[in-house]
Amino acid sequence: MEKAYHGCWPTMITPFTTDNKPDYTAIKKLVDWYVMRGSTGIFAVCQSSEMFYLSKTEKLDIAKAVVDAAAGRIKVIASGHTSDDHQEQIDELGAMSQIKGLDAVVLVSNRMAKQDEGEDVFRKNADDIFRQLPGVPFGLYECPFPYLRLLSDDFLKDCAKTGKLVFLKDVSCARDIQKRRVELVKGTNLSLFNANTATLLDSLIDGYDGYNGVMANFHIDLYAWLYKNFQKEPETARKLMDFLTIAAIIEARCYPVSAKWHQNAYDVPMTTFTRSKDPALLNENGIHEMESLHRKEIAWRKQLGLAL
Repeated sequence: MEKAYHGCWPTMITPFTTDNKPDYTAIKKLVDWYVMRGSTGIFAVCQSSEMFYLSKTEKLDIAKAVVDAAAGRIKVIASGHTSDDHQEQIDELGAMSQIKGLDAVVLVSNRMAKQDEGEDVFRKNADDIFRQLPGVPFGLYECPFPYLRLLSDDFLKDCAKTGKLVFLKDVSCARDIQKRRVELVKGTNLSLFNANTATLLDSLIDGYDGYNGVMANFHIDLYAWLYKNFQKEPETARKLMDFLTIAAIIEARCYPVSAKWHQNAYDVPMTTFTRSKDPALLNENGIHEMESLHRKEIAWRKQLGLAL
């Protein structure tokens, strides 16, 4: 039986206007594109959204715009949990939790303790967040920026059993960890989502609940097919997984500029402006790579009988 949080979710990019403001027209169209292409949820105001470069007001306004655009068709979760100060973090999370229609608020693991601080500090800060914001459905994201902090087994097991978390975006990229986590949350309502393409199919076979990663901004329909059909058509699923793994290397090509170029060229009109990367980094060779990627996407859509 599927859990409440399952399937394929994008880590949503934030379109900007040429004068460096969130483009709410493009945001609505992008949400529609996600829904049309088979997304079962959206993770908004995340690292792909450039949350570390958004003001507090922009974070809330973008999250509300995504919720309004989704209009109950799919789930929406959001983070914006970026402050260094602990109490400011709680204020950020509390404000986000007040958005009507938002399904969960996402904690960021590296915000809850500094890189040189241990598990005791992390647990103390996490427990204080849960205490000050009772009743808020929380997810958790092992965001790799500015540093990667993976959850301990004890913390994950505790949160699963007590219902403190409903969602984990796993950035371990390690199957041994993923297998262990499946056992740790077994019999609970905590959903495990893999952010890593290379280990995705194996993690689904092992019991993960879905995919939540950057490549959903390019071809979420292919991930959705994989999720729905990996058990029924294992050979095709493995071949598709091989393509998705190689295609995911494009993330290294100045993402999220690359995702915005891809969307603008083929799906949703938007600028390639970002606050985190110079759009000029996507050079001519990079554009040729994007065009090749699109041709392979089309070939796979034809093979799988998906809409072009």
